[in-house]
Amino acid sequence: MEQVANLLLSGLSSGSVYALVALGFNVIFKSTGAINFAQGEWVMMGGMVAATAYAAHWPLGLAVMCAILVVVATALLSERLIVRRIGKPTALAVTLMMIAIAICSKSLVMLVLGKNPASLPGFSGSSPVLLLNLRIHPQTFWIVGITCAVMLATHWFFERTILGRAMRAAAAQPEAAALCGIDPKLALALSFGLAAGVGALAGTIITPMTLTSFDHGTVLGFKGFSAAMLGGLGSLPGALVGGVVLGTLEALAGGLISSHFKDAVAFVALLLTLFLRPTGLLGRGTVEKV
Repeated sequence: MEQVANLLLSGLSSGSVYALVALGFNVIFKSTGAINFAQGEWVMMGGMVAATAYAAHWPLGLAVMCAILVVVATALLSERLIVRRIGKPTALAVTLMMIAIAICSKSLVMLVLGKNPASLPGFSGSSPVLLLNLRIHPQTFWIVGITCAVMLATHWFFERTILGRAMRAAAAQPEAAALCGIDPKLALALSFGLAAGVGALAGTIITPMTLTSFDHGTVLGFKGFSAAMLGGLGSLPGALVGGVVLGTLEALAGGLISSHFKDAVAFVALLLTLFLRPTGLLGRGTVEKV
């Protein structure tokens, strides 16, 4: 029983990170209808930049803030110089362009920051916390707490603020929003910045638990995409549900069956979602009038 409880805690920790990655996918999807395959690389970049800054004797908090700012700036430059210059910004065209941005981001990190794995110390040290006979890494509390805070803040932003509602309107009906004085290009840039910021934050909070390197983003990106599909692509609450469910399934499969099956869970979950419920657990089908 204790083993299962430890596995569930591990799944909650990793699932929270997947939820943040999935949130980035959903923000871009709601704005463009495209799949942001650069999201995983932005997560990796956040961890690498923070680890590099900390290794240069920056304070940990300042290193984390620097990483978020660098990744957000990279995303905004990508949107301004590449995505915005697409002649016909269809969902397919933007998706293909994001694949190119992902490859460039990965290569840029490799050339500038190197190939060696990097790490960060735990935000509250590394001494395990004893809770109900369970030894919990203190970084787990940071991961779960930050994830919940980001999810609540994002929901409040899109539901309660004028800017968030304007972004939703620009994503749903760009032409109508423009007639009301909302700049769809500005809304798109803000969505890129928000997705990149969330991704960078995910990279910084997971790095103390596991090493990161220039090729770590591909796996995180795929698992985040699987979590987004599982919860419902375009659904912000679905990102949290999909991430936690995927992380829990991974932990149970790796601990109770074999560690070799851990990474296969995301593939199986994605395939089952596409075959059985393409809209995901919380997603809704679209209705088109003809």
